[in-house]
Amino acid sequence: MDYTLEEFKHCDLLSVSGRIDSQTAPELAEALDDILDQGRYNIVLDLNDVLFISSAGLRVLINTQKQCKRLNRGEVVLARVPERIYEAMDLAGFIPLFEIFDDKVHAVGYF
Repeated sequence: MDYTLEEFKHCDLLSVSGRIDSQTAPELAEALDDILDQGRYNIVLDLNDVLFISSAGLRVLINTQKQCKRLNRGEVVLARVPERIYEAMDLAGFIPLFEIFDDKVHAVGYF
């Protein structure tokens, strides 16, 4: 798994690629925690290049969403979610918990 971070005025854009599994989920959690530690709670996750996400990866997404939404500080939104990843999230019941956008521009503009 690889990721790149872009900081904008109102949010951070984290573009993730590769596999998010039990090996790489802690790395993703650390990257997201670094953003939260800076007091930035509006996060866009671009999942366009994600090939696979395991339950460990889904757990990182939901835990980060909980931290962002606590005390109405912000939220995590998803951009360009591949069909297979969307299906996995739908199966887990996570779709209602996230705003999902078809492109990064609209996702960043959400904030």
